[in-house]
Amino acid sequence: MPKEMRFCRSCGNRLGEGPAEYTETVRLPGATASGAPGTTPFYPSVNAPLMQQPACKRRRRLGFTGSAWIWIVLVAFFAVGGLMSAIKKNIGRPPFAGITLNRSYFGVDDFDTTDSGATFKNVEPPGGPADKAGLVGGDIVTSFDGHPIKEANEIMDLLAHTPVGKTVEVIYTRDGNFHNTQLTTMSRDEYNRLDREYSRRPEGKGYFGFESNRMTRLNDPSTKTFGVQIDYIERNGPADLFGIRKGDIITDFDDIPIRTPDEFLARVRRALPYSTVNITLLREGQKMIIPVKIGKA
Repeated sequence: MPKEMRFCRSCGNRLGEGPAEYTETVRLPGATASGAPGTTPFYPSVNAPLMQQPACKRRRRLGFTGSAWIWIVLVAFFAVGGLMSAIKKNIGRPPFAGITLNRSYFGVDDFDTTDSGATFKNVEPPGGPADKAGLVGGDIVTSFDGHPIKEANEIMDLLAHTPVGKTVEVIYTRDGNFHNTQLTTMSRDEYNRLDREYSRRPEGKGYFGFESNRMTRLNDPSTKTFGVQIDYIERNGPADLFGIRKGDIITDFDDIPIRTPDEFLARVRRALPYSTVNITLLREGQKMIIPVKIGKA
Protein backbone atom coordinates (compact mmCIF):
# COMPACT_ATOMS: atom_id res chain seq x y z
CA MET A 1 0.00 0.00 0.00
CA PRO A 2 1.50 3.43 -0.83
CA LYS A 3 3.08 5.29 2.03
CA GLU A 4 1.23 8.44 1.10
CA MET A 5 -2.16 6.77 1.79
CA ARG A 6 -3.97 8.95 4.38
CA PHE A 7 -6.56 7.80 6.89
CA CYS A 8 -8.98 9.55 9.24
CA ARG A 9 -7.60 9.43 12.81
CA SER A 10 -11.10 8.93 14.32
CA CYS A 11 -12.80 6.39 12.03
CA GLY A 12 -10.00 4.90 10.01
CA ASN A 13 -11.62 5.50 6.61
CA ARG A 14 -9.37 6.41 3.72
CA LEU A 15 -9.82 10.02 2.71
CA GLY A 16 -11.83 10.31 -0.51
CA GLU A 17 -13.66 6.99 -0.04
CA GLY A 18 -15.58 7.34 3.23
CA PRO A 19 -17.46 10.10 5.03
CA ALA A 20 -14.35 11.17 6.86
CA GLU A 21 -14.07 14.96 7.24
CA TYR A 22 -11.11 15.28 9.57
CA THR A 23 -7.92 16.77 8.29
CA GLU A 24 -5.75 15.31 11.07
CA THR A 25 -4.42 12.09 9.47
CA VAL A 26 -1.50 9.66 9.71
CA ARG A 27 0.51 7.77 7.26
CA LEU A 28 1.10 4.03 7.02
CA PRO A 29 3.92 2.44 9.00
CA GLY A 30 7.12 4.15 8.25
CA ALA A 31 5.49 7.51 7.53
CA THR A 32 5.59 10.46 9.86
CA ALA A 33 2.28 11.30 11.60
CA SER A 34 0.94 14.76 11.26
CA GLY A 35 -0.69 14.70 14.67
CA ALA A 36 0.30 16.68 17.67
CA PRO A 37 3.58 15.80 19.40
CA GLY A 38 3.31 13.03 21.91
CA THR A 39 0.27 11.35 20.32
CA THR A 40 0.24 7.73 19.18
CA PRO A 41 -0.40 7.18 15.48
CA PHE A 42 -3.53 5.22 14.56
CA TYR A 43 -3.09 2.37 12.08
CA PRO A 44 -6.38 1.01 10.78
CA SER A 45 -6.65 -2.52 9.52
CA VAL A 46 -6.22 -2.43 5.78
CA ASN A 47 -7.92 -5.82 5.41
CA ALA A 48 -11.17 -4.76 7.08
CA PRO A 49 -14.01 -4.12 4.64
CA LEU A 50 -14.87 -0.48 4.32
CA MET A 51 -18.61 -1.11 5.03
CA GLN A 52 -17.69 -2.54 8.45
CA GLN A 53 -15.62 0.44 9.45
CA PRO A 54 -17.32 3.02 11.70
CA ALA A 55 -18.66 6.03 9.82
CA CYS A 56 -18.00 9.59 10.81
CA LYS A 57 -21.12 11.45 11.91
CA ARG A 58 -21.70 14.69 10.02
CA ARG A 59 -23.06 17.48 12.08
CA ARG A 60 -25.24 20.07 10.34
CA ARG A 61 -26.48 23.34 11.70
CA LEU A 62 -30.22 23.62 11.14
CA GLY A 63 -30.64 26.94 12.89
CA PHE A 64 -31.33 30.30 11.19
CA THR A 65 -29.43 33.52 11.41
CA GLY A 66 -30.74 36.42 13.47
CA SER A 67 -32.11 38.35 10.45
CA ALA A 68 -33.87 35.20 9.18
CA TRP A 69 -35.71 34.81 12.48
CA ILE A 70 -36.82 38.46 12.33
CA TRP A 71 -38.37 37.95 8.88
CA ILE A 72 -40.08 34.75 10.01
CA VAL A 73 -41.64 36.52 13.00
CA LEU A 74 -42.82 39.46 10.85
CA VAL A 75 -44.41 37.20 8.24
CA ALA A 76 -46.20 35.19 10.93
CA PHE A 77 -47.43 38.38 12.63
CA PHE A 78 -49.00 39.83 9.48
CA ALA A 79 -50.47 36.47 8.46
CA VAL A 80 -52.22 36.10 11.82
CA GLY A 81 -53.42 39.73 11.66
CA GLY A 82 -54.92 39.24 8.19
CA LEU A 83 -56.65 36.04 9.28
CA MET A 84 -58.21 37.73 12.31
CA SER A 85 -59.42 40.67 10.19
CA ALA A 86 -61.10 38.33 7.71
CA ILE A 87 -62.83 36.43 10.50
CA LYS A 88 -64.04 39.65 12.14
CA LYS A 89 -65.32 40.99 8.82
CA ASN A 90 -67.31 37.87 8.00
CA ILE A 91 -68.75 37.32 11.46
CA GLY A 92 -69.27 40.74 12.99
CA ARG A 93 -70.81 42.71 10.07
CA PRO A 94 -74.43 42.07 9.05
CA PRO A 95 -75.36 42.39 5.38
CA PHE A 96 -76.58 45.83 4.26
CA ALA A 97 -80.30 45.81 3.63
CA GLY A 98 -79.98 48.20 0.68
CA ILE A 99 -78.56 45.44 -1.54
CA THR A 100 -81.10 42.79 -0.60
CA LEU A 101 -82.58 41.50 -3.84
CA ASN A 102 -85.80 40.21 -2.25
CA ARG A 103 -86.74 43.50 -0.61
CA SER A 104 -89.81 45.56 -1.46
CA TYR A 105 -89.27 48.39 -3.95
CA PHE A 106 -90.33 52.01 -3.38
CA GLY A 107 -90.05 53.22 -6.97
CA VAL A 108 -87.40 55.97 -6.85
CA ASP A 109 -83.91 56.33 -8.28
CA ASP A 110 -82.15 56.20 -4.89
CA PHE A 111 -82.40 57.61 -1.37
CA ASP A 112 -80.16 60.30 0.11
CA THR A 113 -80.00 61.49 3.71
CA THR A 114 -81.12 65.06 4.45
CA ASP A 115 -81.43 67.07 7.65
CA SER A 116 -84.98 65.83 8.27
CA GLY A 117 -85.30 62.45 6.54
CA ALA A 118 -84.61 60.61 3.28
CA THR A 119 -85.06 62.24 -0.11
CA PHE A 120 -84.61 61.23 -3.78
CA LYS A 121 -84.01 62.95 -7.13
CA ASN A 122 -86.85 61.49 -9.20
CA VAL A 123 -89.46 58.73 -9.25
CA GLU A 124 -88.98 55.77 -11.58
CA PRO A 125 -90.22 53.90 -13.45
CA PRO A 126 -93.53 55.38 -14.63
CA GLY A 127 -96.39 53.53 -12.92
CA GLY A 128 -94.22 52.51 -9.98
CA PRO A 129 -95.23 52.76 -6.31
CA ALA A 130 -93.91 56.29 -5.71
CA ASP A 131 -95.37 57.52 -9.00
CA LYS A 132 -98.83 56.16 -8.15
CA ALA A 133 -98.60 57.63 -4.64
CA GLY A 134 -98.09 61.13 -6.06
CA LEU A 135 -94.49 61.59 -4.92
CA VAL A 136 -91.98 63.62 -6.92
CA GLY A 137 -88.25 64.14 -6.80
CA GLY A 138 -87.23 66.42 -3.94
CA ASP A 139 -89.87 65.15 -1.50
CA ILE A 140 -88.46 64.25 1.93
CA VAL A 141 -89.80 61.04 3.51
CA THR A 142 -90.09 61.47 7.29
CA SER A 143 -92.13 58.36 8.17
CA PHE A 144 -92.63 54.95 6.55
CA ASP A 145 -95.31 52.56 7.82
CA GLY A 146 -95.36 54.28 11.19
CA HIS A 147 -91.58 54.31 11.59
CA PRO A 148 -89.79 57.69 11.73
CA ILE A 149 -87.12 58.17 9.07
CA LYS A 150 -83.99 60.20 9.75
CA GLU A 151 -81.50 58.54 7.40
CA ALA A 152 -81.59 56.85 4.00
CA ASN A 153 -80.38 53.50 5.34
CA GLU A 154 -83.34 53.37 7.75
CA ILE A 155 -85.94 53.32 4.98
CA MET A 156 -83.85 50.79 3.02
CA ASP A 157 -83.80 48.53 6.07
CA LEU A 158 -87.58 48.87 6.45
CA LEU A 159 -88.11 48.00 2.79
CA ALA A 160 -86.01 44.87 3.31
CA HIS A 161 -88.47 43.72 6.00
CA THR A 162 -91.71 44.92 4.33
CA PRO A 163 -93.75 42.24 2.51
CA VAL A 164 -94.02 42.80 -1.23
CA GLY A 165 -97.38 44.31 -2.14
CA LYS A 166 -98.06 45.78 1.29
CA THR A 167 -99.78 49.19 1.41
CA VAL A 168 -98.13 51.53 3.91
CA GLU A 169 -98.56 55.12 4.99
CA VAL A 170 -95.82 57.50 3.90
CA ILE A 171 -95.45 60.93 5.49
CA TYR A 172 -93.31 63.41 3.59
CA THR A 173 -92.58 67.11 3.27
CA ARG A 174 -92.67 69.24 0.12
CA ASP A 175 -91.88 72.95 0.13
CA GLY A 176 -91.79 72.81 3.93
CA ASN A 177 -95.31 71.39 4.27
CA PHE A 178 -96.22 67.92 5.58
CA HIS A 179 -98.26 65.51 3.45
CA ASN A 180 -99.24 61.87 3.75
CA THR A 181 -100.06 59.28 1.12
CA GLN A 182 -100.60 55.55 0.69
CA LEU A 183 -97.92 53.56 -1.13
CA THR A 184 -98.08 49.93 -2.21
CA THR A 185 -94.66 48.32 -2.54
CA MET A 186 -93.69 46.07 -5.44
CA SER A 187 -91.27 43.24 -6.13
CA ARG A 188 -87.99 43.49 -7.98
CA ASP A 189 -89.42 41.51 -10.92
CA GLU A 190 -92.38 43.88 -11.22
CA TYR A 191 -90.08 46.88 -11.00
CA ASN A 192 -87.89 45.49 -13.78
CA ARG A 193 -90.94 44.72 -15.93
CA LEU A 194 -92.24 48.29 -15.73
CA ASP A 195 -88.81 49.72 -16.45
CA ARG A 196 -88.37 47.38 -19.42
CA GLU A 197 -91.75 48.28 -20.92
CA TYR A 198 -91.06 51.99 -20.54
CA SER A 199 -87.60 51.84 -22.11
CA ARG A 200 -88.88 49.79 -25.07
CA ARG A 201 -92.14 51.60 -25.80
CA PRO A 202 -92.60 52.10 -29.56
CA GLU A 203 -93.45 55.82 -29.28
CA GLY A 204 -89.97 56.64 -28.04
CA LYS A 205 -89.05 59.31 -25.49
CA GLY A 206 -89.81 62.99 -25.33
CA TYR A 207 -87.39 65.82 -26.12
CA PHE A 208 -87.45 69.41 -24.80
CA GLY A 209 -84.22 71.11 -25.91
CA PHE A 210 -82.40 71.72 -22.62
CA GLU A 211 -79.75 70.07 -20.44
CA SER A 212 -80.59 68.85 -16.94
CA ASN A 213 -77.04 69.51 -15.72
CA ARG A 214 -77.48 73.16 -16.70
CA MET A 215 -80.40 73.84 -14.40
CA THR A 216 -80.45 75.32 -10.88
CA ARG A 217 -82.70 73.96 -8.16
CA LEU A 218 -84.50 76.69 -6.20
CA ASN A 219 -85.84 76.07 -2.71
CA ASP A 220 -86.48 79.41 -0.99
CA PRO A 221 -89.22 79.31 1.66
CA SER A 222 -88.86 83.06 2.37
CA THR A 223 -90.02 83.97 -1.14
CA LYS A 224 -91.99 80.77 -1.65
CA THR A 225 -89.94 80.05 -4.74
CA PHE A 226 -89.73 76.33 -5.47
CA GLY A 227 -88.72 74.83 -8.81
CA VAL A 228 -85.82 74.65 -11.24
CA GLN A 229 -84.29 77.50 -13.21
CA ILE A 230 -83.30 76.89 -16.82
CA ASP A 231 -79.75 78.09 -17.47
CA TYR A 232 -79.52 76.88 -21.06
CA ILE A 233 -81.94 76.62 -24.00
CA GLU A 234 -81.04 74.81 -27.19
CA ARG A 235 -81.61 76.97 -30.22
CA ASN A 236 -84.58 75.90 -32.35
CA GLY A 237 -85.45 73.15 -29.88
CA PRO A 238 -89.05 72.64 -28.67
CA ALA A 239 -88.55 74.87 -25.61
CA ASP A 240 -87.04 77.68 -27.69
CA LEU A 241 -89.66 77.46 -30.44
CA PHE A 242 -92.57 77.68 -27.97
CA GLY A 243 -91.27 80.61 -25.97
CA ILE A 244 -89.32 79.15 -23.02
CA ARG A 245 -86.45 81.47 -22.11
CA LYS A 246 -83.18 81.17 -20.29
CA GLY A 247 -83.75 82.16 -16.65
CA ASP A 248 -87.35 80.92 -16.50
CA ILE A 249 -88.19 79.03 -13.29
CA ILE A 250 -90.26 75.92 -14.05
CA THR A 251 -92.58 74.93 -11.22
CA ASP A 252 -94.95 72.42 -12.87
CA PHE A 253 -94.96 70.07 -15.85
CA ASP A 254 -98.54 69.29 -16.84
CA ASP A 255 -99.65 69.98 -13.23
CA ILE A 256 -96.87 67.76 -11.79
CA PRO A 257 -94.70 69.71 -9.30
CA ILE A 258 -91.10 70.02 -10.47
CA ARG A 259 -88.54 70.38 -7.67
CA THR A 260 -85.36 68.81 -9.09
CA PRO A 261 -83.66 68.86 -12.52
CA ASP A 262 -83.74 65.04 -12.58
CA GLU A 263 -87.50 64.99 -12.06
CA PHE A 264 -88.00 67.50 -14.87
CA LEU A 265 -85.84 65.42 -17.21
CA ALA A 266 -87.74 62.26 -16.24
CA ARG A 267 -91.10 63.95 -16.98
CA VAL A 268 -89.91 65.19 -20.36
CA ARG A 269 -88.69 61.75 -21.37
CA ARG A 270 -91.89 59.99 -20.35
CA ALA A 271 -94.03 62.51 -22.27
CA LEU A 272 -95.21 61.14 -25.61
CA PRO A 273 -93.38 62.71 -28.56
CA TYR A 274 -95.41 65.37 -30.43
CA SER A 275 -97.86 65.70 -27.55
CA THR A 276 -98.52 69.13 -26.01
CA VAL A 277 -97.82 69.76 -22.33
CA ASN A 278 -98.43 72.83 -20.17
CA ILE A 279 -95.31 74.30 -18.59
CA THR A 280 -95.99 76.44 -15.52
CA LEU A 281 -93.16 78.88 -14.82
CA LEU A 282 -92.12 82.10 -13.13
CA ARG A 283 -90.63 84.84 -15.26
CA GLU A 284 -89.51 88.00 -13.51
CA GLY A 285 -91.85 87.17 -10.63
CA GLN A 286 -94.86 86.59 -12.88
CA LYS A 287 -96.58 83.21 -13.15
CA MET A 288 -97.08 81.97 -16.70
CA ILE A 289 -98.40 78.82 -18.36
CA ILE A 290 -96.87 78.05 -21.76
CA PRO A 291 -97.99 75.08 -23.89
CA VAL A 292 -95.04 73.27 -25.47
CA LYS A 293 -95.14 70.58 -28.15
CA ILE A 294 -92.69 67.86 -27.10
CA GLY A 295 -90.15 66.64 -29.65
CA LYS A 296 -88.79 63.11 -30.05
CA ALA A 297 -85.42 62.10 -28.67
